Amino acid sequence: MKILHVFKKEPDDEVKKLMEVMSEGEESKQFGLDKADANYEELIDLIFAHDKVVTWW
Repeated sequence: MKILHVFKKEPDDEVKKLMEVMSEGEESKQFGLDKADANYEELIDLIFAHDKVVTWW
């Protein structure tokens, strides 16, 4: 299963640990919306390319 983690701001240690546990044994990628140059077209492509999308607000 491919998992995409999308976060609004830089994840803290607790969120990083949760992402690690959720992604254990799976292919995963992270996408940060906190960057001024966040490419939303890329985000849409990533959403459709992954089986599960988890958002971290």
